[in-house]
Amino acid sequence: MIAFGEKVKFFEHRRKSASEGRAEEESRLKKAQQDVSDVEQAQRIVQSVAQKIQQQAHEQIASVVSRCMEAVFDEPYEFKIVFEQKRGKTEAKLIFAKGDAEVDPMTASGGGVVDVASFALRLACLMMSRPQKRRLLVMDEPFRFLSRDLRSRVKELLLTLAKEMQMQFVMVTHDEILTVGKVVEL
Repeated sequence: MIAFGEKVKFFEHRRKSASEGRAEEESRLKKAQQDVSDVEQAQRIVQSVAQKIQQQAHEQIASVVSRCMEAVFDEPYEFKIVFEQKRGKTEAKLIFAKGDAEVDPMTASGGGVVDVASFALRLACLMMSRPQKRRLLVMDEPFRFLSRDLRSRVKELLLTLAKEMQMQFVMVTHDEILTVGKVVEL
């Protein structure tokens, strides 16, 4: 049989051990809470920086696309990039707008509009790439869906962009309206 004093010592030891364990767990909890707070703050900073970068990219891309659209079309669409948070990631949605109406570029706009916009997007990507790449854009029938009466405007646009942006365009085309600069016929 265990003496009463022994039982008291045993329970005192268990209480002290439990108290120390509790203090240790409280310390771990405080550290975990601080870690969570630090991660949340870092996430807010990263999201803020990402939003600023997205806005800058949108402005640069939209300015090139809008310039190209305005040079070709009398009543051009406004080009927008809408950034949406989905599944914990940012997705970019490309939109054309006229007034209050938003248009899906791939289904609700004419092919010529998509041709000009895709040309402008490739140009913007090339201009924004880091490190800077050679200013050369190679295209195969890039304006095939553009109506013939607007192709002379594209020709003028290509000449202007080549000069202003020190850009070289190499284009395969069967359309004589678009032939400009040095022409190699095969």
